[in-house]
Amino acid sequence: MKKFFVNILLILLVVSVSFAQKFEATADKTTVGENERFQVYFTFEGQSSNVSGFKAPSFDGFRVISGPNQSTNMQIINGQVSSSITFSFILIPTQVGQFTIGKASINFSGNQYETNPLSIKVVQGNVTPQQQSQDGEISLEELRKSVFIIATADKRNVYQGEQVTVTYKLYSKLQIASIQIAKLPTYTGFWQEEIPTSNTINWEIEMYNGERFRTAVIKKVALFPSKAGELNVTPFELDVPIVVKKRRTSNTFFDDFFNDSFFGRTETIDYTAKSNTIKINSEPLPQTNIPLSFNGAVGDYNLTSEISQTYLKANESISLKFTVSGTGNIQLLDLPKLQLPAGFEVYEPKSNLTINRSNKISGTKTFEYLVIPRVQGKKKIPAMEFSFFNPVRRQYVTLFSPEYEIEVEKGDGAIVSTGGFSKEDIRLLNEDIRFIKVSDFKFKSRNGNQLIPTWFWIGLILPALFLSVLLGVHKRNQKLSTNTQLLKYRKAEKLAKKKLKTAQKLISGSESLKFYSEISQAMTGYLQDKLDIQKSDFTLDKTIIKLQESNISEDLQQKVKDIYERCEFARFSPASQNLTAEQSMYDEALNTIVKIEHQLNSKKTK
Repeated sequence: MKKFFVNILLILLVVSVSFAQKFEATADKTTVGENERFQVYFTFEGQSSNVSGFKAPSFDGFRVISGPNQSTNMQIINGQVSSSITFSFILIPTQVGQFTIGKASINFSGNQYETNPLSIKVVQGNVTPQQQSQDGEISLEELRKSVFIIATADKRNVYQGEQVTVTYKLYSKLQIASIQIAKLPTYTGFWQEEIPTSNTINWEIEMYNGERFRTAVIKKVALFPSKAGELNVTPFELDVPIVVKKRRTSNTFFDDFFNDSFFGRTETIDYTAKSNTIKINSEPLPQTNIPLSFNGAVGDYNLTSEISQTYLKANESISLKFTVSGTGNIQLLDLPKLQLPAGFEVYEPKSNLTINRSNKISGTKTFEYLVIPRVQGKKKIPAMEFSFFNPVRRQYVTLFSPEYEIEVEKGDGAIVSTGGFSKEDIRLLNEDIRFIKVSDFKFKSRNGNQLIPTWFWIGLILPALFLSVLLGVHKRNQKLSTNTQLLKYRKAEKLAKKKLKTAQKLISGSESLKFYSEISQAMTGYLQDKLDIQKSDFTLDKTIIKLQESNISEDLQQKVKDIYERCEFARFSPASQNLTAEQSMYDEALNTIVKIEHQLNSKKTK
């Protein structure tokens, strides 16, 4: 009985495999106008890896301008794997009439499969003839209709600070080679976060305006408007090498033989595809019912907090941690100033950021404060108040952390909060009092005048000089601590070199993406601090303008452009990077920063 069921299962498996193979011919149009392009597809569904010997029909009555263009597709649905391979041709009728495209054939596992014939009707009509060159090559108008980029935004009307996701999708009917970036879009008025996409082009089949295209997402970016008004996203341009079939020069036997796609009688046409411009309407945030603790955060967040201890001695430290998590531009998020009662000393918080760059930018940002109580007694740390604007609910939301009560015991050197002197303090003070003797003095007189010795003057002047130096250093440090921009300006080169050292450790050829990311972040941080550019306003165009205003040489301006473009190119063609290219990029970035620093310092001293 068990053997019977096994045999049945084997039979069903063989039958399902035999019937799973299918070879069909389709066309995007069955009625076309004279000189009108249309496309024919021959699709084999099954185990496409075992397919061989594809043979196209003769296409009598039509001229082949591209093909066969081969594409494969694989799907996994409920654990079942299915694949297909498609051979497509772009055709143009050579005359009016009724035509039949014959059968195409293909071999699979020793068996030959054929498609059904296709009937195509060519009619006269008011179809605008497509422009072609005298030698019959594909025209620029045909290229524009066959290969293009469409930029789309998930929303066009947003609040200031609300995320807009822009997707750039490449559409193609032709066979293309490796693409290269021609011009990156600019996002003036936006803070941007790149959304990772695949480093390889993953094609899918999609209908657009009633026609079939191969499509691939080539870039995604999350934009956050930093100001209100109508904002433009400029086009994204790609250099797309297009592989087209050479026109047959004669009708000889040898021309027919070598015209087969196996012999590669194709040529490459350089074409620049350009996306559309996107307009985003950024609305200002409501000006009513704004919480006092609102600091510009837009999105949807949660607030949590924790304290390291609630029972300690004076002059011991407490770690007070606040964590904000949620969706939105979390990198620019900041908390209101921590309000503490008298008797506490608090230091600037240490922040830690984790960002999830998926379709919706989200993450976690932690602020950790070091707090030192100086006074003993029971103290209360008030609740932290954090406000943000929720664009979905269209209202401001305020969150509160818990209020913490701590007990501080007297510690070494602590200030006693009971007030006045204790009995012990008065006893010690009484022992320190000595009365002045007013009688029984014997004075001796000295004859002549004695000059004040040299060591006295040295001992008098040196402490004064030392105190002056200390006051000058303290005044300078106080000025730097209160002037954040000046502090960033002075430390910009040091921080950039530290970031470049991290990039240098990644020079191995296997971590190219991380390497170029570190180079880009080092240049960005240096230019922001040195040129006083806010993170939300930082763009390459604005940076170049700032460099021009600072009288930086045109050679260095061009080098800054080249570094950013090469870092962006590396994301699209990581396989072309090597150790020599990475070392060259590291040296160029380091030398550019050093030269800019030198020119800025030389202008400052003049």
